[in-house]
Amino acid sequence: MLRGLSGAVAAGLVVLAIVVTGAQYLGSQRGFPGPGTVSVAAHIGAAVLALVIQHFADHRRRVLSAGASLLVLVVAGVLLWTQWWG
Repeated sequence: MLRGLSGAVAAGLVVLAIVVTGAQYLGSQRGFPGPGTVSVAAHIGAAVLALVIQHFADHRRRVLSAGASLLVLVVAGVLLWTQWWG
């Protein structure tokens, strides 16, 4: 169950990275400030990192899988804390 939750969170981070990148692109095309380069890079980096960790979690068993799944949740929490609430 934990792997499923972390997989959904990793997929959500990918969608969020696409949305933030799209907002930056539209902002630059229409002359209004978007989220910024740092925010776009942070979202893309977190999404890639979460996907790599999730892949590890999906191909391991027991403790390693649970630890990697929890790490995906930590990556998502850090991204949300620093880019959305911070």
